[in-house]
Amino acid sequence: MIIVLKPDQESVATELQHHFGDHHDVFVHDNRIAIAGISEDELLGSEKAAVAELINDEPKAVQGSRQFHPEDTIIHTKHSTIGGDNFTLMAGPCSVESQAHVLKMARVAKENGATVLRGGAFKPRTSPYSFQGLGEDGLKYLRHAADEYGLDVLTEVMDDEHVGMVAKYTDIFQIGARNMQNFSLLKTVGETDIPVMLKRGMSATVDDVLNAAEYIAAGGNHNIMITERGIRTFDNKYTRNTMDAGTVPVLQKLTHYPVIIDPSHAAGHTEFVTPLALAGTTAGASGLVVEIHDDPAHAFSDGAQALKPDEFKDLAEKAIAVHDLLFGMDEEETETEPQTRH
Repeated sequence: MIIVLKPDQESVATELQHHFGDHHDVFVHDNRIAIAGISEDELLGSEKAAVAELINDEPKAVQGSRQFHPEDTIIHTKHSTIGGDNFTLMAGPCSVESQAHVLKMARVAKENGATVLRGGAFKPRTSPYSFQGLGEDGLKYLRHAADEYGLDVLTEVMDDEHVGMVAKYTDIFQIGARNMQNFSLLKTVGETDIPVMLKRGMSATVDDVLNAAEYIAAGGNHNIMITERGIRTFDNKYTRNTMDAGTVPVLQKLTHYPVIIDPSHAAGHTEFVTPLALAGTTAGASGLVVEIHDDPAHAFSDGAQALKPDEFKDLAEKAIAVHDLLFGMDEEETETEPQTRH
């Protein structure tokens, strides 16, 4: 049950936590209190008198739901504001290949409007014989390049035992599609205050990814963004995955977390990346995460889907123009400080 209290009922909110906290999960956001597994009959008279609305049919992923948290979550990092009407570009190589190369890609990202540098130091590959990443050296190169150009770092963490090490270098954890239901990992990043990009699993439903996000939120970390990167369907002859652009408005209806599109992994081929990116932008995504490389034919991984610098420039210009046309804030809105979820 979600209880919406009347204004100025902080004492009742505290009373409800004491009343039910020993035997039920209790979550509080502003004047809304979610208490699992209770009925209206269990409320005391003084508690009922303070109620403005009762929502009995609460979702399983309650902390991520609009019923519990109606306003958009806005995630603030050093260089980025992610969520709401903001549009965030994230770009970089699939794998960190060398210090010199990631510096070059950081410059390309920065010059074309990105505020986040993505790159993999630990790579979950389908084959055990494929390049697996540079490990901590890769993280160091990524951090150095991001600092050189005033960017945030987004990188994947694959194992809960690596969270502490990766946390020293990153501004945003990435949980990849293969780890979307690695519950131990989700719990561990949930105990940090570092924002988390959670990628939808290859065969995951919308409810699956929302429940995965709830594992992170249950640990106290509410700085979560959900990324659509394509799902596995019966037809992967022409694209690597099938991008579910319809997921964007669906998720935005159900959850307050920012929704990001990864057109690179959806497409699998450079020629389709920009059209899919624009489709996701048109659907209302809060940002894009895109793979770039100056020499895709010789990339250590996923070169077929990496945009060259001039191609990324074209994508960035088009995506920003489309977003501003459809969703751009007017001058009065931009003067208002966005609400932040801590």
